[in-house]
Amino acid sequence: MRCEGLHKILIVVSVVTSVLLCNAAAVQGQVKVQLASVSPQPSEPDEIRELGGLIRDLQIQVQELNSELATVRAGQEQTGKETQELRRELELATAKFEATSAGRNAESSTPSFQQPSVAAVVAQPEPSPVERVEKVEDDLQLIDAKVADQYQTKVESGSKYRLRVSGIVLLNLFDSRGTVDSLDIPQIAEPPNFLGSPGAFGGSIRQSQIRLQTFGPDVRGARTSADVQFDFAGGFPNIPNGVATGFMRLRTGTIRLDWAKTSIVAGQDRLFFAPLSPTSLATVAMPALSYAGNLWGWTPQVRIEHRMTLSENSSVSFEAGILDSLTGDLPDSNGYRSVSWGEQSGQPAYATRTSFTQRIFGQNLTVGVGGYYGRQNWGLGHTFDGWAGATDVTLPFGKRFDLTGAFYRGRGAGGFGGAIGQTVLFNGSFVSRATRFRGLDSEGGWAQLKFRPRPNLEFNGVFGLDNPFAGEMRAYNSNAIYPDSYTKNLSYFMNVIYQVRSDFLISTEYRRLRTSILDKGSNSADQATLSLGYIF
Repeated sequence: MRCEGLHKILIVVSVVTSVLLCNAAAVQGQVKVQLASVSPQPSEPDEIRELGGLIRDLQIQVQELNSELATVRAGQEQTGKETQELRRELELATAKFEATSAGRNAESSTPSFQQPSVAAVVAQPEPSPVERVEKVEDDLQLIDAKVADQYQTKVESGSKYRLRVSGIVLLNLFDSRGTVDSLDIPQIAEPPNFLGSPGAFGGSIRQSQIRLQTFGPDVRGARTSADVQFDFAGGFPNIPNGVATGFMRLRTGTIRLDWAKTSIVAGQDRLFFAPLSPTSLATVAMPALSYAGNLWGWTPQVRIEHRMTLSENSSVSFEAGILDSLTGDLPDSNGYRSVSWGEQSGQPAYATRTSFTQRIFGQNLTVGVGGYYGRQNWGLGHTFDGWAGATDVTLPFGKRFDLTGAFYRGRGAGGFGGAIGQTVLFNGSFVSRATRFRGLDSEGGWAQLKFRPRPNLEFNGVFGLDNPFAGEMRAYNSNAIYPDSYTKNLSYFMNVIYQVRSDFLISTEYRRLRTSILDKGSNSADQATLSLGYIF
C-alpha cells in the first residue's frame, strides 16, 4: 500500500513538471516573437533618410531658382528690346533736332529739348533682397574710397593729428591824399612833408594771412587744439623795391583746452577784455581804428573762460587771466629780447571780462564789461599803475541792421593803442630821480553801423575817436619822448564788402583821418582803397 502511494505521488510530480516545461517554452516563444516585431527591419539607416530629405529640398529650390532665372531672363530680353527702341527714338529725335537747328539762322531761339531720363531708358526689374544688400555694400565701399581720397588730400601733421591750413590772399590798391604814418595801413594823419607829394597811389599784398590749426586728442574730457596766424607786415628787407616783399610776422598763437562750459587758453592772443574790432579789408594787418579809440594788441597770456546758460536764449560768460605787461616799447634792432617797462615791474598784468548774451531776431545781443591792470617801472624808482576799463556792445536791429561799439577809459594804456600809442609823461630828465613820471590819461571808443541787405553783401559805416588829456600833456611836455604830442585822433570810414562766392571777396572803402597835435593845430588825410581777397 505504501509503494502504491509513492508511485502515485511520482506520477503527479512528473505530470506537473511536464506542464510547467511546456508553459515556459510557450512563453519564451511569445517573447521572441514580440522582440522580433519591436526590433528594426533591415531598412535604410537614419542618416541616409535625412540626406535623402535634404536632396529632395535642394531639388525643389533648384527648380524654383530655375523658374525665377527664366523670368529674369525674359525681363532682361524685354528690357533690351525697349532700350533699343528708345535708342532708335533718341537718335531719330536728335537727327530731327540737328536738322532743325541747322536750318535756322543765328537770331532764332533754340527749341527746348528734354533728354529721356535714365530710368526711362534703362528700366531694371525689381532687385531681389540679395541684390539690394550687394548694392548697399558697393555703395559703402564707394563712400569709404571717397572718404579715404578726401583724407589723403588734407594736410597731415607730424603728430598724425588733423591739421587745417587756411588764410586769405589780400590785394589792396589805395589812393591817398595827405600825409599818413603808413601808406598802406594808415592810422594817423601827419604834418605835410615839403619833399613829399600831396597824393600817392600804391598796392600791397602784405596784409595777406596764413593760419594753421590742429586738433588733438581729448585730455581729461577736454578737446585740445592749437592755432597760429601769420601775415607779411613785419617790416621790409633792405633791397630795391623791398616795400613789395614784406617780412612774415607772427600775429597770434594759442593752445586751447575746451570743456563743455569751461576753457583754458594759453599763448599769444587778442586783448580778451576788449575783443571787438570794426569790419574792414583795408586794414587787417592792424585792426581798423587802431589809435582811434580801438584798443588792440597781441599779447602773451593765460586765461580761463567759463560759460553759464541762463535760459534757452541767454547766457553769461566770465573770463580772467594774466598777460605780459607790454607798454608799446620798440625792440632792440639787434634782435635780442630786451625787457619792457611793464615787464620790469616784476609782475604780470591782470585782466577780466564779464559778458551777457541774449538771442533776439535770430542774432546775439551781447554786452560786455572788462578791466585791465598792469604795474609799470620806468627805472630809478619811477613806477605807476596802468589800467583801463572797457565796455563793448553788439546790438542787432532785425536781421539786416546791427550796431557794434566799444568804449574805454584808462591810464598808461599806450601799450595797446590807447592815448594814440602814448603811455607815459615826465617833467624832467629821464635819468633823474627827481623827475616825476605818470601815466597819460585818455578815453575813446568807436561805433559801427552795419547794413546787410543780402547774406553776401554788407555796408559798414564806422566812427572812432581817441582823446588823450591835453592838460596833462602841457604840464609834462618839457621832455616828451614822442615825436609829436597827439591830443586827438578822429577817424571814420565807409565800406562795401561783397562776397562774390564763398572764397572770393571784393571791397571798396573810403577813409578820413584827422589828427590834432598839442598847440599845433590838426592834420587831415583821405584814402580810397579797393580790396580783392581770396579765402583758402
